[in-house]
Amino acid sequence: MKKFFLSVFLTAFVCTIATAQELTIESIYGSAGLTGRAPDTIKWSPDGKKVSYFLHQEQGEKADLYYIDVTSGKPAVLVASEKIAAMKPPVSTSKDDREKDNRARYGVAGYHWAPDSEHLLFDSNGQLWYFTLSSGKSVALSSSGESATDPKFSPDGKQLSYIRNHNLVVKAVDGGAEKALTNNGDDNLLNAEVDWVYAEELDVRSNYFWSPDSSKIVLLQMNQTKVPTYPITDYVPQHPTVYNEKYPKVGDPNPEVQLGVVSAKGGAVKWIHLTDEKDIYVPRFGWVHDGVAWATVLNRAQNQLDLYFIDVASGKTRRVLSEKSDTWIETDNNLQFLKSGDKFTWPSWRDGHTHLYLYSFDKSNPLAADARLVNQITKGDFEVFDVEGSDDANNTLFVTTNAGDDRQRHLCSVKFDGSNFECLTKGGTHAATVAPNGKYFVDHFSSLMIPPQLSFCQVGGTCDTFWKSKSVDSMQLIAPQFVDFKAEDGTVLRGLLFLPPNSEGKKVPLVNNPYGGPHGQTVRDQWGGAGFLFNQILMRDGIAVLQVDNRGMGARGKKFAAALIHNFGEVELKDQLASIDQALQRFPQLDGSRMGWWGWSYGGYMTLFAMTHTDRFKAGVAVAPVTDWRDYDSIYTERYAGLVPQYDDGYKKGSPITYAANLKGHLLEVHGTSDDNVHMQNTMQMINAFINAGKQFDLQIYPRKTHSISGPGTRVHLFTRIRSQFHRELLGTE
Repeated sequence: MKKFFLSVFLTAFVCTIATAQELTIESIYGSAGLTGRAPDTIKWSPDGKKVSYFLHQEQGEKADLYYIDVTSGKPAVLVASEKIAAMKPPVSTSKDDREKDNRARYGVAGYHWAPDSEHLLFDSNGQLWYFTLSSGKSVALSSSGESATDPKFSPDGKQLSYIRNHNLVVKAVDGGAEKALTNNGDDNLLNAEVDWVYAEELDVRSNYFWSPDSSKIVLLQMNQTKVPTYPITDYVPQHPTVYNEKYPKVGDPNPEVQLGVVSAKGGAVKWIHLTDEKDIYVPRFGWVHDGVAWATVLNRAQNQLDLYFIDVASGKTRRVLSEKSDTWIETDNNLQFLKSGDKFTWPSWRDGHTHLYLYSFDKSNPLAADARLVNQITKGDFEVFDVEGSDDANNTLFVTTNAGDDRQRHLCSVKFDGSNFECLTKGGTHAATVAPNGKYFVDHFSSLMIPPQLSFCQVGGTCDTFWKSKSVDSMQLIAPQFVDFKAEDGTVLRGLLFLPPNSEGKKVPLVNNPYGGPHGQTVRDQWGGAGFLFNQILMRDGIAVLQVDNRGMGARGKKFAAALIHNFGEVELKDQLASIDQALQRFPQLDGSRMGWWGWSYGGYMTLFAMTHTDRFKAGVAVAPVTDWRDYDSIYTERYAGLVPQYDDGYKKGSPITYAANLKGHLLEVHGTSDDNVHMQNTMQMINAFINAGKQFDLQIYPRKTHSISGPGTRVHLFTRIRSQFHRELLGTE
């Protein structure tokens, strides 16, 4: 790493941590990280007797599959890393990071429990292995030559289904050939397969589901023929290759979708007619019970969500519930059918916050009438994020909320009738994986200054920690401060300030580092990982860092989120500048004449918007930024910015390209050439506008890298450049 020569003034900030463990960009972005790699892929066995998880070794890709038996509460190895490694095919290093990054980004599980809780299915980069726990032996159920994705056991455990070559196939677990349930799939016609935009913006992880009796499968077919393509070019080989990604941008045709039901024995797919509207989304569907399926339909403007019940034998459908919004409707997984078979939970922010409502229907004839509202389950000045499970015997639902402090997350319980609301966890941020019977959960906890730790807990009882991050005590980390500011309308804005130690009476530069965009939340009482540690380095360098959650971001209710509707950029920048002004007043050591701004993705967009709308920032870094919202995908952008051509003016007003001639300060723009999310086209259009306007800037390109620009060597290179940018421009040092 290039050394940074600090002035005598900066040395005053460093001397206080001279005895601390070395904190460097190289140590932060190493393969294992400074705190170690937390267990992942936490799954309960169907019988609820075991909870399992991958525990990765310090270096490399090997991992043991551990489990905790609920009777003992003690962890032990379930499947050793050697046996798992023997099932893994070699990983290619001659292509970009898209496949690897997408598996991580969309949480593709490396293993699945069989319904009998005595077998496991391992998914080794698309090759499937059936593992018997009693014998420790594995059998390959698919070849390594052709990838099998989204594998599932039938509920009776006798069959396995998966997607191969865009078709849905089934295979008997005890042997035999594959049976294709669809056979017309290709790059344009996806049978039971999820396309890019549904996965990214509607959080769809699967497009088919087995009926409870294992006789049928309900599936969604996606026709991408009319969806435009974006070329992702690999420039590294002598002769570059091109991958044409199906990617609908604002105003483009979306995939045409239709819902169907097919017998697990084969035969023709029975296609279901839900609505005469063609330009729709079907973000969620499944089974009410044998013979009756359900599906939600979202209009293109994303302000109306309809729930349909489907009699699969006759093909008859009925819309049983319709939710409308004067803003938009977010899609989540909180529509859950209770085990009683006649009720479901329904999420809505109709009262100003995302809460759950209980609806009922006729169990014997679900299509007989509209669903009936029974009661509102959760109420209050907080958000419900996820339904984690239920204890139906005790009429109890388990949910994750930010009740009590919008910067935290807690597992809470509540009765189906809305009574007895109680948070089961305290302090910081908790992510819980609840057992099928609702008696136990695994708690993933962290807070601002405490790195992650995992505990095995009994609901209403004790918790025993079974994994902790490596200690950070020797690093002598400096706690940032939670600070509140006020927007122009009086709304409280949450902030986090990393202030260099012993800075009173001095003047230190300030770097603003927001995300800024919809649904996001940066200011949290949780461990911030590598980003938090990078801010520690800047603090020790003598640079303050400010992070503020402006209106338009998430976790604060409908009014807070909808402040930016149809108007990207304006409200966000106003709130950021107002917060900076208040910080400069409250902390006189902050130097308003030496300020920088940097961000990633929406935060990169915010960097460009700020540096083309004000001259207050001497330096900025925009990583993977959107530069014209018409270049971004249809679902995300139209949800918040509106449909075209109706809101064309807002798109023009919200694009930094429109204001390229107004660029002030020294800008570094960064992009990966294989970014399949925010395409490199955004940066090309932006720098073209800068060149045409006669504006100087710096550019950093990362070949084969996606939106995350990942990899230890790459991250070290990137964050060294970011640090150098602010050293040079704000500190006058290299």
